[in-house]
Amino acid sequence: MPSAHLDTFARDHLPPREQWPVFLFELPELQFPEQLNAAAVLLDQAVADVKDGGRGWGERVCLRAPGGLVWTYRDLQRQADRIAHVLVQDMGLVPGNRVLLRAPNNPMLAACWFAVIKAGGIAVATMPLLRARELQTIIAKAEISHALCDVQLLDELMPALPNTPLQQVRHFQGLSQGSGEHLGVQSLEDAMQRHDAPFATVDTAADDTCLLAFTSGTTGVPKATMHFHRDVLAVCHCWCAHVLRPRADDVFCGSPPLAFTFGLGGLLLFPMSVGASTVLLEKASPPQLAEAIPTYGVTTLFTAPTSYRVLAAQGDALRASALRQCVSAGEALPAATRAQWKAATGIELIDGIGATELLHIFISADEAHARAGATGVPVPGYRATVLDEQGREVPAGVVGRLAVQGPTGCRYLADERQTKYVQHGWNLTGDAYLRDADGCFIYQARTDDMIVSAGYNIASPEVEDALMLHPAVAECAVIGTPDAARGHIVMAFVVPKAGVEANDALAQDLQNFVKQTIAPYKYPRQIRFATQLPRTQTGKLQRFKLHEWV
Repeated sequence: MPSAHLDTFARDHLPPREQWPVFLFELPELQFPEQLNAAAVLLDQAVADVKDGGRGWGERVCLRAPGGLVWTYRDLQRQADRIAHVLVQDMGLVPGNRVLLRAPNNPMLAACWFAVIKAGGIAVATMPLLRARELQTIIAKAEISHALCDVQLLDELMPALPNTPLQQVRHFQGLSQGSGEHLGVQSLEDAMQRHDAPFATVDTAADDTCLLAFTSGTTGVPKATMHFHRDVLAVCHCWCAHVLRPRADDVFCGSPPLAFTFGLGGLLLFPMSVGASTVLLEKASPPQLAEAIPTYGVTTLFTAPTSYRVLAAQGDALRASALRQCVSAGEALPAATRAQWKAATGIELIDGIGATELLHIFISADEAHARAGATGVPVPGYRATVLDEQGREVPAGVVGRLAVQGPTGCRYLADERQTKYVQHGWNLTGDAYLRDADGCFIYQARTDDMIVSAGYNIASPEVEDALMLHPAVAECAVIGTPDAARGHIVMAFVVPKAGVEANDALAQDLQNFVKQTIAPYKYPRQIRFATQLPRTQTGKLQRFKLHEWV
């Protein structure tokens, strides 16, 4: 397919074809044309009149936010077009450039995302809680040249810029107040006022990369997953169309950040694929979700099991609301949480497992087929199996490695770990599963050192690296330990340096230090001090022995 990318960085850094998984395009709706732009399909065609081949949704409500902000599909298109003009005319973007996006969930972030895609750029959305040290790694790895940043997140972005290729930065207000110059960065809104004309969306190839989604991985060294324009539309045609089956009058809301592919799909791509609307909350803790559901008439909720456990206490109020569909992902759904939610609200949770590498959910069950303790079956468009260590399929009832194929799959940006994730044409997600006699997939555990806490993936080595920066730490090791509220929490075993007193004050200082070094949600909620760590004769940490100490 002829690429529209003048900056060929992404195509040049794709893994070799022989390292790609097998891709499946068996469903008729997955037969994409060679030239395809996801923003043209999801936004431009949504707004265009029916007589012109569009859907005629221009005056439908698309986005809502606190403070009374309401945007129609046409409003979103106008904002995205203005931002695209700023990117190209004022900031010098050429198709294929990578653009860092930093903001909590708000309409301006959505407009920026679509603007980047319309301009033929590659969106690199980042979690709002990331610190400068983490951002610098992402900027360097993706060779990011441009950034659009909510003003309230500039303080962590600016220290990450020295000695990186990122030079063009604009700030925007999001839902915050104020205007003018901040840290010497120009205002995106001021520049947008100079551009009123429609933007001609770049005619990209279906296999041009349109987003880089970063995942920590098991080592804590960031991996960038590369997703094409066709991938963005494929997830709308698979899990969304066949399992969620949303309606045009649905109102979506939830907690996952748009920088998390679970959130991008659930709070932006999926509602827009059917002409529905979404409520974007910058802060979406359970109390804020509980308030938003009746206020906005939310029908479709996306959040993690941790939130559902807290929200269940509001069961009577939720039963009286318009809420009809609730999706759980981001971590394994305990059977007790499913039962608790059903008893409290009368709603059966839609569970699913997805991966950043595959963009969204690939095994799931709808409300009618949900089973306690089971994830579900492969989503239409995907197939899955369970393999042993030699890559052989295991019988039903035997635990092994989950392996998946479909229209999306793992393509890491210039990363040798590609050959670990993709083997013999299968995506190996790092999850241990068994498949029962009915073909239903049942989650067992992670197969690596990833800690999943309250829906967040936290890599043990990354937390260890942060702790080791503290002057009082001689060595440390981090594991996940079960927790009733969060599924798992981060526990650190710390050996203090000689002469340092191990006490509660030191533990508190270490926790605060980690919060300031990496994203705060990764900090160790429990710290235990030790005189030494269990190691082999060759010096390798015996992490399994730490679990025995708990």
